[in-house]
Amino acid sequence: MRNRAALDAHEALVQRVAGEQARNDRIVYTSLALRAKPAEDWLVMRPDVFSIRNTTVEDYVEPIIHEIKVRRADLLSDLKKPEKRGGYMALSSEFYFVLAEGIAKPEEIPEDCGVIVARNDGVLERVRCSPKRAARLGFATWMALAKAERLRGFDEPTPGL
Repeated sequence: MRNRAALDAHEALVQRVAGEQARNDRIVYTSLALRAKPAEDWLVMRPDVFSIRNTTVEDYVEPIIHEIKVRRADLLSDLKKPEKRGGYMALSSEFYFVLAEGIAKPEEIPEDCGVIVARNDGVLERVRCSPKRAARLGFATWMALAKAERLRGFDEPTPGL
């Protein structure tokens, strides 16, 4: 039952962060699989929330990745994998860990990552901004986005309805 509760809490926080990004006029994706090559090997990355600015100018896209953590063990496992973090950074101009309140202190997170705390009162508090990096999405990423279903904004009609 504990794993189920953690999955439910994780999915609820994914939806909360995705909704916040959509309200900020970003195009938002969840459940994506993207290829990244931060070093010598290609990696398949599955960001919890991937968003881009709603723009027609490629240089202004500013992809942001939010990696959601609701359990300390899951966070510590990810922190032991610098190649995974490197993959996320290769795909984004900003990378954030979103932490459920109380699972870690911001200083436990590497300085090259932003930190957002999902407080128990419902507020998403940015406690450390992500350093900004230049990021250009490759053709494979654009194709993955074209094939994926994005999160619809609250005021957008669902196609076909």
